[in-house]
Amino acid sequence: MSTPGNWQKSSYSGPGDGDSCVELASTRATLLLRESDDPVTVLTTTPAPVGHLLQAIRTGAVTAPRS
Repeated sequence: MSTPGNWQKSSYSGPGDGDSCVELASTRATLLLRESDDPVTVLTTTPAPVGHLLQAIRTGAVTAPRS
């Protein structure tokens, strides 16, 4: 599968071209996610699971781990 050239950086990553950015792209049927400091590694999923994850985060059912 070839990856698209329309990667978008998360607005939570802040301005500039830092190396700590989550980037998202899409094809007709999939969503692709990668971290800018390792652009070769791409996670491929579909919209439904991402929507469920975002909803769980919004409702507090999923929280970020504390270090």
